[in-house]
Amino acid sequence: MLSRPKPGESEADLLHFQNQFLAARASPAVKIVKKADKRKGKEGSTDAEDAETPPLEDSKDVVMLDGFPDTLPALTPAPPKKSKIKSASVHFEDEDPEERLESHDRHITAVFSKIIERDTSAVAVTMPVPTGDPFPRAFHRSEIKSEVQLGSGKKSIFAQKMAAKRAAEKAAAAPPAAECVQVRSAPDALDPVGSAGEAPLPSSRGDKDGEFLTSQRPCLITGEGLGSQKSEEEAQAIHRENLEKLQSMSEEEILQEQARLLAQLDPNLVAFLKSQRGNNEGQKKELKMELNRPEEFVESLPVAQHGVRSSLSMQESGLEEPVRKEENMKVEIMDDDLPVKPRKEWIHMDNVEFEKLEWMKDLPSPQQKKTKKGMQARFSLKGELIPADADLPTHLGLHHHGEEAERAGYSLQELFHLSRSQVTQQRTLALQVLGRIVQRARAGEFASSLKGSVLRLLLDAGFLFLLRFSLDDAVENVMAASVGALRALLVSLDDEKYLDWTFSWYQGMAAFPFVPNNEEDEEDEEEELNGTEKSQDKKLKDENKPDPDVARYDVVKGLLKTRIQHRLRYILEVVRPVPAVVLDILHILTHIARHSSEACSQLLDCPRLIETIVREFLPTQWDPKVAEPGFLLTSLHGVACASAMKFIRVLATGGRNATARLLSTFEMRSRLSRFVAEEPVDVPLPREEAVRLSTEAFRLWAVAAGYGQACDLYSDLYPVLVRILQSLPELLIGKSPVVELAVQRAAAVVTVLTHVTQTAGYTAELQAKLSSNNSEDSELIPPPPVAWSQVSGLQPFLETSLKKILQQISQTETWQTFQPLTTTCVIFLGVYYSAYSQQPSVNPVDCLEELERLTSEMLQPLLSQPAIDRMWDLLRPCSALCNPLSCSPAPESVGSIASLSCTGGKPPLSLVGSKSPFPFLTALLFLINNITHIHKGLTNKYSSVLGFRGLKDYLHQSWQTGPPSVTPSSAWILRHEYHLQYFVLALARRMAGTCPDYTQHASLHHCVAMALLSRLLPGSEHLAHEVLLDLAFNPEFLPEGKAGGPEAADFSDILHLGTSAKLAQPGSAAAFLPKVTRGALLRESYQNLPSIRSCYLSHFVHLQPTLLRSQASYQGRNYLIQSMLLPEVKGPILPSDWPFFPLISLYNKVTNAETRGAVLNSLPLDLINTVTWNLQWVLLMETWRSKILQSIPTAAKLARLMCVFLTGSDLFLEAPIHCYTAALLSVYCQPKALDSLNLDAPLPGLASFHDLYISLLEQFEGVSFGDPLFGVFVLLPLQKRFSVQLRLSVFGEHTNTLRALGVPLQQFPVPLERYTSPPEDNLNLLRLYFRTLVTGALRHTWCPVLYVVAVAHVNSFIFSQESTTQEIDAARKSMLRKTWLLVDENLKKHLLYYRLLNAESPLGFDLYEQLPPMRLKYLQMVTQKEITENVSALDS
Repeated sequence: MLSRPKPGESEADLLHFQNQFLAARASPAVKIVKKADKRKGKEGSTDAEDAETPPLEDSKDVVMLDGFPDTLPALTPAPPKKSKIKSASVHFEDEDPEERLESHDRHITAVFSKIIERDTSAVAVTMPVPTGDPFPRAFHRSEIKSEVQLGSGKKSIFAQKMAAKRAAEKAAAAPPAAECVQVRSAPDALDPVGSAGEAPLPSSRGDKDGEFLTSQRPCLITGEGLGSQKSEEEAQAIHRENLEKLQSMSEEEILQEQARLLAQLDPNLVAFLKSQRGNNEGQKKELKMELNRPEEFVESLPVAQHGVRSSLSMQESGLEEPVRKEENMKVEIMDDDLPVKPRKEWIHMDNVEFEKLEWMKDLPSPQQKKTKKGMQARFSLKGELIPADADLPTHLGLHHHGEEAERAGYSLQELFHLSRSQVTQQRTLALQVLGRIVQRARAGEFASSLKGSVLRLLLDAGFLFLLRFSLDDAVENVMAASVGALRALLVSLDDEKYLDWTFSWYQGMAAFPFVPNNEEDEEDEEEELNGTEKSQDKKLKDENKPDPDVARYDVVKGLLKTRIQHRLRYILEVVRPVPAVVLDILHILTHIARHSSEACSQLLDCPRLIETIVREFLPTQWDPKVAEPGFLLTSLHGVACASAMKFIRVLATGGRNATARLLSTFEMRSRLSRFVAEEPVDVPLPREEAVRLSTEAFRLWAVAAGYGQACDLYSDLYPVLVRILQSLPELLIGKSPVVELAVQRAAAVVTVLTHVTQTAGYTAELQAKLSSNNSEDSELIPPPPVAWSQVSGLQPFLETSLKKILQQISQTETWQTFQPLTTTCVIFLGVYYSAYSQQPSVNPVDCLEELERLTSEMLQPLLSQPAIDRMWDLLRPCSALCNPLSCSPAPESVGSIASLSCTGGKPPLSLVGSKSPFPFLTALLFLINNITHIHKGLTNKYSSVLGFRGLKDYLHQSWQTGPPSVTPSSAWILRHEYHLQYFVLALARRMAGTCPDYTQHASLHHCVAMALLSRLLPGSEHLAHEVLLDLAFNPEFLPEGKAGGPEAADFSDILHLGTSAKLAQPGSAAAFLPKVTRGALLRESYQNLPSIRSCYLSHFVHLQPTLLRSQASYQGRNYLIQSMLLPEVKGPILPSDWPFFPLISLYNKVTNAETRGAVLNSLPLDLINTVTWNLQWVLLMETWRSKILQSIPTAAKLARLMCVFLTGSDLFLEAPIHCYTAALLSVYCQPKALDSLNLDAPLPGLASFHDLYISLLEQFEGVSFGDPLFGVFVLLPLQKRFSVQLRLSVFGEHTNTLRALGVPLQQFPVPLERYTSPPEDNLNLLRLYFRTLVTGALRHTWCPVLYVVAVAHVNSFIFSQESTTQEIDAARKSMLRKTWLLVDENLKKHLLYYRLLNAESPLGFDLYEQLPPMRLKYLQMVTQKEITENVSALDS
């Protein structure tokens, strides 16, 4: 036994022990085990095993191939997994391990059998050149020329220099160019085509294979690296060996060998070899093309070689086509394209980096070809849209942007970015360009060119607050640019022009506020809030909202939240900008003042704003040099300005309190006296500006007089007014250059006199109230400081002027110029005679004689003029109702900015156009109505007015058009048109009882009145009340009631004219009701018209507050008018379904009470009468005025009628209500009405029809008593074309209704085909049909209508053999089997033998006597039985 080493023994002792151990051949006590490497997948091995492994007999050299991996390529990208069964794999004893390894070898060495090492014997070894320097001279890259750059540009500059050095060395060692051309001129020597180790693909045999087998040079192997002597020989030898081998093999052997190689080689390697072959083929083609041009080839050989190399480089890198184009463009930059040629003498220009000089190159031409894809909009500095293909020169300054550098102009995004620049000029320019873009966009210049709205896009991007921030800039130019852009965004000068044009029209002083009608109306939680509380609550909500949220739906309100008025005051008072900026600020303030009374109050409360405007722009004296021709006005401060006066005038329309503050606190009374008393010729201003200033002063006085204020100035300025009136006829003679402005000023003067006369007309009445002192409860109003005696002398002046102007009515141009003055004169006469007749100091006889004189001397000759006849003919072309597009919103209208859409002007043939007859005819009708109201005997004198053909055509067309859309751009125009229609109807009402020939116009005028009722806008409540009171329910306007209308209705029912529906009315569950014909119901309704009128008037009592304000305006009670601003327009005063209003009101009263948990036991005492009168009126309308109610959907009418059953428990059982409801039901069940019935569309005033129908079902289950009429209303929505949810509700959740729906088939007014066609396809509903039939919940005796419907659908389903889903097929077969096994023979027979609907049959359908063969065969197949005997027994 061997001893262990002991301490103190030397190295020699240890070696001795080792030799003993080896000689004894003993086993070691410890074994070293190597753990398996999971990454390599090898099992552990011991040292002993390693020792037993014999050494390799041959030591092979390891050959490293450039471009090939050193290790075997992995088969998968993931790391190899350790195999647990590898050691247990089966190996045969006679299997050669080397062959097994070779079969799994996929390395390149498995293909290349013989590899020759590189021969370096001929490589010259150069010794360092001795120099006299202490150290060898270092190579510097500046010594190498770099005209030719290789590579893709990613190499460093040093690498590029070294590559150029090698290229220069090769070029020096290469043979001359002529010799090269001579050698390469041989076609076979052009390019080697063969390839070692690559066989042709089967799919490419043909010309390519022939070329390959006959080629003289290989494709891949070139012999480089073997030395200059043997390189070509070795390559050719390899190539010949490959060719001989291929030629000796058959095609099948070649394919087998190819498959083996492809299986062994790595796919990346195969792809590499194929790419090399493709590159060489491309190189060959290019060189062949060059050889066709030998002269050019000799001269440009280096360039051609460079081009080939670059193309090869692009192919190897796998670039896509767009990238290649970009590379080509970069290469082109390297040529002599730069406008300035860099020189080496320049500092740091010895190395030219073309990528950095690319910006100096000329811009490419814009894209010429048209494309369907939209392109970014670009604008010029003038705000014009630049076409995408416009090629503009660069000196215009439109190419200073990065994106789309070749296109001229700037995008909105770039302008936004530029507006926040640190450079003042850039910010100013961006804001100016944006302002011009907005101005052109509002004019509609981009509507046909751009997709979408420019204004909406700008506002969504924050343009409004960009301008607001820019207003706070300290630089004056930036402030001026932002003011101009804000004016372009908010203000339309054309809108202001037309508002000024209509100022002197009838009720033209009143205007709708510029409040957008798209406000986010939030429903009030408590409906009992009155108007004041609602407005206060809304104001608090707006104050809590962020500024952007408010500005999103109302720009002006959002600006006011940012306190813009304070900033504008600062600019006017401290900055004192140039006149253009001052005018823009005044226009902006004017637009803000038009917004609402609240906006006017905020402007008035702004500290020093009004004081600054009055002091600086409405001074009483200024430098007279301003009026000199050619004087350059550098500052508007200290000079009177018409725009400032207009702003004050618009501010005064906000309310009587605002006007009183302006007159007293801000000293506008003295300014009025100053600018009214002086003639425009004497005012030291340019002529046009002086006339405008005087005109605005008179308009401000007219607004104040409209409130009954500033009338004391009338006494002081009476001589001035008389002088102006005396000069009115001179306007016809004079040829003033400002004649149109002079006419506007004269019209403003007459408007002032009109309102002063109105105010003086009530002086005596107010004085009497003050003297009697009877009205202690109400506030006493002091009489105005002008008496009737002071204004009575104005009428002769104006009547004389009017007569002279009317003599020019045949002169078209003169008439159009003086039409505003003519209109105001006629309105003055109407107001004057209306007040004249009410004065206690006037003799009534004298008044009547004066009216007779006016009629005979002026009005009757005027009506006989051919020019008046032409005016009536122009009503239809100029009407906004007949031509809705004339008042449609502009293309760039934005919901958050109210606009009248007058940008660009209105056409002459429009309601506010220059040729419009509406203002004069409205004033003429106003005068005629006042005359006939005072003097009833003169009514027949004006009967010819209603006979004009142009008027009748206009009225006929206007009421038949659909209801116009109410927008800010249409409301102000439609209001003036409704005035004319109202005066026509008021004149017709007076003629109805006096003129025997009036009956022929009664129906037309009644239709116009009914259409007008549903169209009148807020502020015209007085007109709506008058139409309801005197026209709508007037028997004179319903001549059918006297001329056999009821009898015609009965005759129509007897003959079934125009309908194939059954007219039998459903019976009642109450006591037997005598059958009443529709004619009798119509006759009774006609007799109850006075009661019907009182019923409707009582239900419109909620309009009383607004009615009082409207009456004060239309009756001329100036002392009661609170504001010239009309209420906000959110729609007409009355809804389109106002004929159903009493019924809806009662239903809402009951529903609201039940919602609060209260039970409404006490309904109004006259509930039955109210509902009856409502139904009577609807029946009259549906019978004699059916077209009026066409705007209400049939589904909405039925929903309103359902309120009869939902209001009160047994209200529908009352005899009159039951009869009229049944009569209306027969009207709505006619074929045309049923075709138009659509319950799936949203209905006005109804949140969900499904919820209403569920309420109806619950009411039917509770209180119907099986009433057939109630049942018909339940059955109507169950037609097949309506929502399946309604039918599922009846057959699923409310099956109890099936027992009470006993509507007889003979009384059911709807054809059953509307319920059975097309076949039902909802599987759940079909199962419910079948279940209710089988369980007996649905029986023919209980509910015959739905029994027929269910049988028809189930029969169609169970015998349907159409291809469908497996679930449906299984369900119908199962249903058929269950039907066959039914115990109820009658039901079984009905379900199996149903044939067709038959209204005459007691069952409602016909049965087969025996099943058709196809159905019988299908039944046998499904039931899997022989049923012939059973079927015959069933037939018997």
